[in-house]
Amino acid sequence: MDYSTLVDKYEKLESVPSKLAKTGIVANFFRLVPSDQLSKIVLLLQGRVFPSSSESELGIATQMMMKAISKASGISTENVEGILKKTGDLGLTAEQCVKIRKQSSLMKKKLTTDHVFENLQKLATITGAGSQDKKLNLISELIISAQPKEAKYIVRTILGELRIGVAEGLLRDAVVKAFLVDVKSTDEEKKKAVDYALNIVSDFGEVAKMAKEKGIESLKNVMPFLGKPIQVMLGLAAEKIEDVTGEFGKVIAEYKYDGMRCQIHKRGPTVWVFTRRLEDVTRQFPDVCEFVRKCLKADECIVEGEVLGIKNGKPVQFQVLSQRIHRKYDIEKMAKEIPVQVNLFDVVYCDGKSIFEKPLKERRDILEKIVKPISDKFQLAKQIVSGDAGELDKFYQEALNANQEGIFLKVIDSPYVFGRHVGGWYKIKPIMETLDLAVVGATWGEGTRAKWLTSYILACEDPDTGKLLECGMMSTGLTEEQYKDMTKKLKYLIVSEKNRTVFVRPKIIVEVGYQEIQKSTNYSSGFALRFPRFIRERTLEKSEPDTLDRVVSLFKSQGREG
Repeated sequence: MDYSTLVDKYEKLESVPSKLAKTGIVANFFRLVPSDQLSKIVLLLQGRVFPSSSESELGIATQMMMKAISKASGISTENVEGILKKTGDLGLTAEQCVKIRKQSSLMKKKLTTDHVFENLQKLATITGAGSQDKKLNLISELIISAQPKEAKYIVRTILGELRIGVAEGLLRDAVVKAFLVDVKSTDEEKKKAVDYALNIVSDFGEVAKMAKEKGIESLKNVMPFLGKPIQVMLGLAAEKIEDVTGEFGKVIAEYKYDGMRCQIHKRGPTVWVFTRRLEDVTRQFPDVCEFVRKCLKADECIVEGEVLGIKNGKPVQFQVLSQRIHRKYDIEKMAKEIPVQVNLFDVVYCDGKSIFEKPLKERRDILEKIVKPISDKFQLAKQIVSGDAGELDKFYQEALNANQEGIFLKVIDSPYVFGRHVGGWYKIKPIMETLDLAVVGATWGEGTRAKWLTSYILACEDPDTGKLLECGMMSTGLTEEQYKDMTKKLKYLIVSEKNRTVFVRPKIIVEVGYQEIQKSTNYSSGFALRFPRFIRERTLEKSEPDTLDRVVSLFKSQGREG
């Protein structure tokens, strides 16, 4: 397929605000795409060349992109930067530069989606000596071969800023409209089937291909594939233990550990370890893999737990453990410096059978049968079963005294349901519920802090369009060392500047506390956080911020409408 065909769809999607119209455009396009191309096209429509579960990153900074545009167009880097200041968008900057380029190839090669996709994937594989020059050459060669609008979307895809308003909900609806129209089920049942398959496969391209080739039954009955992570179940925040016991009576209470949520897959001697964000960290945790081989008796299984960093017999803060998560070198040394403890709390697949629908109590019984624990190394999460609020509060205080975050209260007969805020699991923590938000901009400090970016523009995500909506500015809660570290990270992500404010690619996710949420016309979300404060960075755990729906829900929970 010519890349220009995809670019035409990008243009239409960017120009149409209606979600329904966008869904129709994508669905009609899906019907025309051959099955062997569908996975690539779905990724490209999301502005990606790797699934969200992949560790691979293109890793191209704004400065390198400006150099590539300059090299491809013959326009000086200074003039490219000048155009960027006017457009505020490197994609539009590339489009303009290609229109006026001084160097024109007489033997220009027409771009195909395969060629663009494969070359963008190559960017993630280029490492070592001279890698920056090789990446620069690869990008500039693509831009040289591109028409102006093609250059715009190539640059935006590389930077992860496609801006066409295609979120997962829209893709799901497009799959239904494209491939499940004649199925004798309700639209909700069709959407549920697509969602279920996506939760198991974690790759929308694969789900679209399944729907096209095999229909709705393949989506409903898809089995976990060992080595490919599934989406995880998350908990709701509850203010009081009595709120949960009052509704459900006796519950399972477990420590809410301050560690790395892990999803462990095992097939014989082969082990995979994934994070909550579905990143493959198997190589970084050889000690966990060894524990699994020794202690998990099932031949095939998927279990979940929390990995804690341990020092002098006590758990360390997550930030210490996070040093291991993206470690690429000296892994064995780091494993000795920060040993770990694994606390398992669930099993969802065992010896060829999915057990998502089984009650939690039955899943725990299965887990107990397949685990041969090693005390303080590889064990079951600490739990009690009770409906007595006093006993549960004592357990909660015990967890806090053990330097853990709090406790989970889990409904005894609850199935495993993918996603956030689905009921069944409730978390009790000593602070009010926080928000995980993206940093989309920042301003330079003053006086002694003039060299740092010290105020951060925060944004949540519109679940319908995928767009980021501003909801406040945060400037407190960080130490000088954290201001310095945040500035270093954000400099790499700057896409434009206006006076003392910079706008950045939304790659940094921060956990934010606040006094309250107010309605506001000053921010695109319609809401503003009052006195937001930095709690911690969540980038290693999350790739997407909380949604506008969650902000609205928390606003309403305050008991006021204005």
